[in-house]
Amino acid sequence: MTDSEDEGSLDDESPINEEWLEDVLNSYHRQRYAADQQLCVKVEDFAMRPGCTTNESVLSDIVAVVVDYKLLLSMDRGREAEETSHTLSLIVKLLPTDPFSRVFVTEAQFDMREISFYTKVVPDLEALDPDQTLPIPRCYYARYAPATDVSAPESLLVLDNLKTSGYRGQPFSLGLTLPQARAALTSVARLHALTLVLKLRDPDARPLSERYPFLFAAERASESYQELVERGMPLVEDFLGRQPGMEAVASALARLRPLTKDLMTELLAPSGSMALITHTDFWCNNLLFRGKGEHDDQGELECAVLDWQMATYSRPTNDVALLLLSSLPTQLRRDNETELVDTYWRTFTSTTARLGVDVEEEHGYDRRQLDADLRRSKLLAILLCIGSVEVAIGDPLTEQRLVDVLSDLHKDGALEVPSAASIETPCETEPDA
Repeated sequence: MTDSEDEGSLDDESPINEEWLEDVLNSYHRQRYAADQQLCVKVEDFAMRPGCTTNESVLSDIVAVVVDYKLLLSMDRGREAEETSHTLSLIVKLLPTDPFSRVFVTEAQFDMREISFYTKVVPDLEALDPDQTLPIPRCYYARYAPATDVSAPESLLVLDNLKTSGYRGQPFSLGLTLPQARAALTSVARLHALTLVLKLRDPDARPLSERYPFLFAAERASESYQELVERGMPLVEDFLGRQPGMEAVASALARLRPLTKDLMTELLAPSGSMALITHTDFWCNNLLFRGKGEHDDQGELECAVLDWQMATYSRPTNDVALLLLSSLPTQLRRDNETELVDTYWRTFTSTTARLGVDVEEEHGYDRRQLDADLRRSKLLAILLCIGSVEVAIGDPLTEQRLVDVLSDLHKDGALEVPSAASIETPCETEPDA
């Protein structure tokens, strides 16, 4: 579980300056105008501040930038150039300056994956459904170049700073409200549905893993997550040892521990025609909300999904399960899980239907199968939560949520070592849909 955008300390070696901003903005505006039109960007003023708290993001150095600039656009011959003034609030994501974090990011290609998501997947999704705005930040500029023998790696992603247009986050310690949970699952259901339709409309019938080879593959993803799980398990064991009545849960986790890498590989692997692009880090700190009704149903609430470094070719219930287990207060989760999964399913099927795909009739996938996949995905979700358990330990609210989630999963049998038959055999290539 990764980045968020709040206050912190700004690195003195940031490459952002007036010339840099002019290059970025020139590139962005060139994409919006005809090739024979000439344009020039002149930065008038800009201000920078940290985009995340210190030590909160290990996958990016994040800088918030507000830039005032003039755009000079040369029109057709015989007409005067048109000059307009603009202000943009941007989030700039750079490679971490911390050497350990930088190696971790570049070796696992987290930066490349997010940049490729915005530059390759997003344009395809927008072309598929041009009348609808995707629930993600707008990308203004992106550049990626791997390291060579003579040059350092380059990694740059410039996104819309949604917080300046009314979006805000929800503290992890509080957990999501019911309207926020509905909005989050509605947004991710739309994105899941679009990627499924995109796959089914591919004239070459390629799996998405072939169309977008940068997506996190199950084996490689499980290796990265296993490092986190191995680091988190001792913390969880120590924590549970201090909680009365949690001995059976601790024993169940101890039995799972030697199997976690293989389990994660199986649970992350695509299976059947429902395999699609998942966020795979879908928790409340990667969500922003805007609109009325955050605490009641008296208004329409929007949710934007941030931080796509872990975009994976996988089963959609992995995202649903992670949100339910990581980001909902206990009683809200217990009382409303079925309704929230209904919300996800309605949005998913209505979006695919609007784009000409009937999931139930054409692909034989129904709500019953979604529930079965969700049960399997909960095991993956709790392993991912263990890998990031330090964000929960130390706060009484999140510690109690962790105890409650583990107790509920143990009671439901979800922490038992699964048999080979209980997990579908993964298939990297899918049957024709």
